[in-house]
Amino acid sequence: MHWKDLEVWKKAHMLVLEIYKVTSAYPNTERYGLIDQIRRASYSVTANIVEGQSRNTIKD
Repeated sequence: MHWKDLEVWKKAHMLVLEIYKVTSAYPNTERYGLIDQIRRASYSVTANIVEGQSRNTIKD
């Protein structure tokens, strides 16, 4: 199964898109603080799903 077929990845990806949309309305003063932190945190969820799905062993 490909990671793009995982329901959890699809939902996490939709969350990332929504977070980017919402945080685009934040003030520019938060650009390098809160906005970047929220975006990185949401993106890391999808990245971890892809990384875990790509491994070839069940030990991980």
